[in-house]
Amino acid sequence: MAGPQATLRPSLEFRLSAWVSALLLGVAIVAGVFSFVAACEEANELQDDTLRQIGALIERNHLPVGNAITGLPDLDSDPESRVVVQLLANANGEAVGRPSATPLLSAALPDGLQTVMVEGESWRLFVTTLATDTRFLVGQQTELRDEIARDGAFRSLLPFVILIPILLVVLRCVIRRMLNPLNRLASDLDGRNEQDLGTLSASGLPTEIRPFVVAINRLLARVEQSVSRQRRFVADASHELRSPLTALSLQAERLADTRMSSVAGDRVAALRQGICRARLLLDQLLTLTRVQEPSAMAVSPVSLEQIFRQILEDLHPRAAAKSIDIEVTGEQGASIILAESDLITLLRNLVDNAIKYTPAGGRIDLSVGVDDRGVVVEVSDNGPGIAPSERALVFEPFHRVLGNDEAGSGLGLSIVKAITDRYAASVALDYTDVAQSCGLRVTVSFRGSERNAGTITQR
Repeated sequence: MAGPQATLRPSLEFRLSAWVSALLLGVAIVAGVFSFVAACEEANELQDDTLRQIGALIERNHLPVGNAITGLPDLDSDPESRVVVQLLANANGEAVGRPSATPLLSAALPDGLQTVMVEGESWRLFVTTLATDTRFLVGQQTELRDEIARDGAFRSLLPFVILIPILLVVLRCVIRRMLNPLNRLASDLDGRNEQDLGTLSASGLPTEIRPFVVAINRLLARVEQSVSRQRRFVADASHELRSPLTALSLQAERLADTRMSSVAGDRVAALRQGICRARLLLDQLLTLTRVQEPSAMAVSPVSLEQIFRQILEDLHPRAAAKSIDIEVTGEQGASIILAESDLITLLRNLVDNAIKYTPAGGRIDLSVGVDDRGVVVEVSDNGPGIAPSERALVFEPFHRVLGNDEAGSGLGLSIVKAITDRYAASVALDYTDVAQSCGLRVTVSFRGSERNAGTITQR
């Protein structure tokens, strides 16, 4: 599930964030442009109103107006000057008080607001006529007006510049928080083993996602029914085959007791071995089917010492036939909470495999380690071992390592893996002698445990 979980983020969270962010930025840009243009127009209208108010103030209060018509103020030398007030020439084009001056502005300028070019510069002028037939103007340089309007417009955009990045970050966090239930759902699926086909919880999920979860639950239910039918078929077939195999075994034993030639005796011995392997295969199939089913058995603290003693008593004849020495070390007094039959099956398969693949005169070590995290059981032998490339495959049913002539069903380690998955334990394979690349060490770790009066029990 790591792949789907990694795909979820760029395909849903990232794309949703990108599209919403792009839409938000587009709206913000359009709104910013309209706000900028509107602010500029409003600033220009405000400055036009200022020119009108100055003209009305002069006319209403009969304020004196200078006759500086030979030129407009030099704003470079007087940066504080923003508004200019001056008389216009009379109808004959003569300057008031300075007949020899050449007027810079035409006396034909109409009353009201207007924009004119004076000495290559644009000016915004308000022209009015007094009751004494005296005309004057109130003017402002267009460049300065535009600068004031732009400054005001840019200041109106400042909230957009500050708030949009903050809004994008908050939006990403909100989307991520909204998708957290999906990530938890993916983690739940990723943490399950292949035997866990239980339904998914739809609590806390958005309404739009719940139909998807319901569909997955229905699919899981159908898969569980199909797997259950297959397991029942295997179990039923195994049961049905046990009776004829038992009858064949009895007939083969009776046949072996009769007088026959050596060639016929060898063939009967081979037949009995084949029947024995078939019965072992059926037993292993039934065991695998049982441990793969959801556990309904009661669990209780099981003593490893007792289990070791029982297994060694059962398998000692086989080990003695090959002169194999079996030694048990570590804290045998530890116990684990699980079904006793499962623990017996697990350890029996490990010890049986060790006896099977350990050469005559070899050695098998059973050890138990205890720490604050749980119990660790190791089964080591000095057989050929399993190559690293084969270690993941040997847990598959019926997989046999190439070049191995030992008879077996290929189900022992599959059964071990199914039991460890049932109890959230782990199983690992390694060489007993890493330097020589030989021997097999199987480590089963029962974690999530706590020490209680010298006893280790699985939670």
